Amino acid sequence: MFTHADGNPILNLDDDQSWMLLEGTKHGRLVVTVAGEPDIFPVNYAVGGRKLYLRTAPGNKLAELTINSNVLFEADGIMSDEAWSVVLRGTARVLDQSADIAAADALGLKSWVPTLKDFYVEIEPVSVSGRHFQFGEQPERDV
Repeated sequence: MFTHADGNPILNLDDDQSWMLLEGTKHGRLVVTVAGEPDIFPVNYAVGGRKLYLRTAPGNKLAELTINSNVLFEADGIMSDEAWSVVLRGTARVLDQSADIAAADALGLKSWVPTLKDFYVEIEPVSVSGRHFQFGEQPERDV
């Protein structure tokens, strides 16, 4: 999938490669911080127009991201011989305009669990970074 031309088992991904991975995955972790205390939530999400969308219900996640809209989002994939990780820094906002909600709803985002999740959240990226890892044995140290 990715070429590690210089033999380095860690490849820094460009924006397009990172977004390709985010678009192909539907789950990740949302990190919010209030009063210096971080909190992390597993979420499912959808991508539309290089923004992330998730649904949520009233509770800590919704309250915390409305108090401090600066968030981190991380998604990754682990296979038998390789892995990748993408981190997005962004600004979250609860959608309140019917046109925005309809556009987010059109992405087909469904809740994992059978609970009411009436709030759509959009994460506007500030930066995205990704890395791809090739697994292997630790090399011998030159003596």
